[in-house]
Amino acid sequence: MSFKLPKNERLHSQKLIKELFDKGSSFFLYPFKVMVLDLTEEEKGTYQVLFSVSKKKIKRAVDRNLVKRRMKEAYRLNKSKILTNEHSNKLIGLIYVSSEIGTFQFIEQKIVKILTKIAESPESSKNNT
Repeated sequence: MSFKLPKNERLHSQKLIKELFDKGSSFFLYPFKVMVLDLTEEEKGTYQVLFSVSKKKIKRAVDRNLVKRRMKEAYRLNKSKILTNEHSNKLIGLIYVSSEIGTFQFIEQKIVKILTKIAESPESSKNNT
């Protein structure tokens, strides 16, 4: 298993980011707002994730970058929880909405909960149909 976070797993395409915010579903798990969008058949690739920290909530760039580094590291270490389901690929947006700088342990705990919720969502929709 690879614990890397290569560029093809990071969401950087302006078109896909706009599509995620326009068509994606969202849920809130403090301190994150999570946007999720299933990719169509012709757009399939790998899971792509976007990390965002609001400039309005955390003023100093140094602190915003610290929170983003912690988010990326927590995702990188725990992404295997969602990569087990290779049949459906998603765009994921993790938006940090708290004005406090969270510790790595706190952020990692919340990201694990988010990833397990995302991993369970397609299975629950399959069981209902």
